[in-house]
Parts: sequence; structure tokens; C-alpha cells
Amino acid sequence: MSTVNGGISFWYADQGTPLAREPLPGDTTADICIVGGGYTGLWTAYYLKKAVPFLNITVLESKFCGYGASGRNGGWLYNGIAGRDRYAKLHGHEAAVRLQQAMNETVDEVVRVAAEENIDADIHQGGVLEVAYTPAQLARLKDFHSVEIAFGETDRVLRGARETCERVNVTGAVGSSWTPHGARLHPVKLVQGLAAAVEALGVTIHESTPVTEIKPKHALTPYGTVRAPYILRCTEGFTANLKGQRRTWLPMNSSMIATEPLPRSVWDTIGWDGRETLGDMAHAYMYAQRTADDRIALGGRGVPYRFGSGTDNDGRTQPATIEALRDILVRFFPATAGARIDHAWSGVLGVPRDWCATVTLDRSTGLGWAGGYVGSGVATTNLAARTLRDLVQQDSGQSGPTDLTTLPWVGHKVRRWEPEPFRWIGVHGMYAAYRAADRRELTSPKAVTDAIAKAADRLAGRH
Repeated sequence: MSTVNGGISFWYADQGTPLAREPLPGDTTADICIVGGGYTGLWTAYYLKKAVPFLNITVLESKFCGYGASGRNGGWLYNGIAGRDRYAKLHGHEAAVRLQQAMNETVDEVVRVAAEENIDADIHQGGVLEVAYTPAQLARLKDFHSVEIAFGETDRVLRGARETCERVNVTGAVGSSWTPHGARLHPVKLVQGLAAAVEALGVTIHESTPVTEIKPKHALTPYGTVRAPYILRCTEGFTANLKGQRRTWLPMNSSMIATEPLPRSVWDTIGWDGRETLGDMAHAYMYAQRTADDRIALGGRGVPYRFGSGTDNDGRTQPATIEALRDILVRFFPATAGARIDHAWSGVLGVPRDWCATVTLDRSTGLGWAGGYVGSGVATTNLAARTLRDLVQQDSGQSGPTDLTTLPWVGHKVRRWEPEPFRWIGVHGMYAAYRAADRRELTSPKAVTDAIAKAADRLAGRH
């Protein structure tokens, strides 16, 4: 059997593509209009409706709920958040610690709600294991581990080569850092279960309804306009498709492969009985999980960006990217060399110019938004949604400031991305540099980050 390329994602091949809900039938009104039917939009609708059951909430989705990153990601429910270090510089260390603590708690919150709503999303709380396999990576890993502890993760564990391979037998691993604040899940089972839970609460979802423009109190579509005091933009990597938003967040591509179900003999060699989500300390990093049906789903960067902030339709990825991801798979786990790759796909994630996730409500216009998760959205969307709920309730006079509304990512402003062709040149140059740095580090005995990667970090604005 040949590899299925595209078709949105393996997760949809596993579950089946859903029948789309009815599109918007014409002009209408609501108390709150949410643009985007992914994790951010659905979680926001869920928490708002739970808090104030009489609210009339409408969700508008251009394709169907979970069509974007929410249905294509690697299934990492973990406590990472984009921009924490920058928020520490801007607002102080303690403010960033509060943000990190909120993320730690968010992992448990998602697990709690999934159980409460009877959403079976193959969740397994095995934590997150990040490995190093070169001297330079090991140095970065130790620095990373120390920084995480400084931000309050005192339950994080540093492991040496032998201990790492006893957990997951990654060939050549020289060390790892593990946190309990993480879980593996099936992304589509979560998003479909969440959409069903939201509808059961009385939220209206219109699919096949692309929003072309957002204005104060108006969401414009080809089928009509929704008027509401609050319009909340929850479009992440597809934000560039909205009028006037082309340079707001860059739609970064990430690609994945999924193997066939692997036999017991392979798992006896690999281990991975704890089913931790797995990552590495490379500059062009990988991410992986052991699925509920004993596949390995593994992702990383292929072609990182399409000219003009373009986004794909069906998730098809380049053959060279599939081969590159397979090479990573076999380098990590030589026992998979003969395994069939059943599926390959791609999707986009939202990247702000300063790589900081944000939540905002403009009280003068009623426009709100959340996103820029830079690939950490499975959990961050939940925290963002609860924060949007609190901001709306505060603005409408139903509550005052809360612990969430005072987190340092609230109201953060960031400049727009450069116009083309500078945007395309910069992103492709950055990832070419990261890949070159990774190749050089693989053969270098030096326990220092390659100079090319440091230059790419400066170009990206990540430091």
C-alpha cells in the first residue's frame, strides 16, 4: 500500500471526514460571534456558554470544525507557551512564572473537561520527553532544563543516556529532560468531541462559511453578515486569509508522517511504554507520539512557508519532506527501517513577528483575538479561551479582573511581518540556516550551539 499524501491528515483518515454543518443562512445577530471553529474558537464558545448560559453565541467556520491545525497537529497536549522568556523581560520573572503555572494547570484542565464531557480522545498522561543526541544539543538541554526549573517546574527530571534509553530507546541519545505536564491525544477526536459538546450547550455552529472581513460588531461572509457586540477572531494560521490581516501572523507549515501499526517486536526494541510525547533539541526540531493503535506519528519542518502567506487546502506535502521525516524516524529508531509510512500531511500554524502568543480584547471596538501559538496550541488554546471568557465578562460588567486577565500575554502588541518578498526570503533563509546548523552539530564534538543557528535566531527575532 502506498503512502496517502494529504486528505487533510491521518487523524481524519482514522476518524472519517465529517459531514459539514449548515452554512450561515443569511444576515443574523448574536451576543458573541466567534470566527474560527478550531480549538480556540470552540473552547471559547464552551467556556462562555458555561459561564453565561443565556448568551447567544455563533461560531463561523470556513470549512468544518478542526479543518486547520486543530485537526492536523501532533497531538501534544503540553505546557509549553510561545513567548514566555520575552514576557519575563517585559513584565518581570514572577509574571512569567504565573503564566507558566497557568499552562501547567491547563494540561489538567483539558483532561478534566474531556472526561466530564465524555470525549474519548485517546488521552494518555505520560508527560513530555525531550532528548539530546549531540554534545551541542546536550548543552542546550541542560540549559533548557535549568531554565524550566527556574520558572517553577520543580517536578521536571533530567536523565542521562542510560536512563533516557530505558524510557525510549532513541539511538545515540545522550540525555533527556522530562516533565509530567503533558499528554498524548488524538487531535480530531478532541476537536469533534468539543464541537459536539458546544452544540449540546446551545451554541450555533455554521460551517462552510468563510469570513472575509472582520469589522467592529460585524463578521462579513458571502452568505450574510453576523452582527454582535463582540467579534472574536480565532483563526490562528489562517488569519492571513482575512482582509487586512495578511501580515499579522505568518502561516508556518509543519508536516507529519504516520507509520503503519508497528509489531510487538519493534516496540520491544524501542520501549516507549510510558507513551510520552517525544521531542528533540535540534534547531529544526521534531515531535512525535506513540498513538493508541501503536503507530509512530512524527512531524517537523518541510517547506516552511508559502509565498504571500498562502495556505494549503488538503494537507498534501512534498515527497522530499516525507523522505526527510522518514530519515529522522529511522535515525531515531532503526527498527522502523522496514515500516510502511501510511500517511503524510501538512498544516499551518500562526507565528507572530516576535514569536509570542497573545490574547486581546479591544474594549473600544469589541474585537478580540487569540493565537500566535507557534505550534504549542493544543493546550494553549484552552488557556486563551478561558482568558477571552474572562475579558468579555470583565468588559460587559459581569466580573472584575481575574488571575487570567492579568497574565502578561494579555493585550501584548507586536509589529507586522515584512512585506514580500522579504518575508519569504527571511523565513526560508532562517530554516536553511537551522538545517545547516543541525548537520554541522551532528558531526561536531563541540558542546556549543553552532554559530549559524545563533545568527538565524537573531534573524527570526527569537532572542
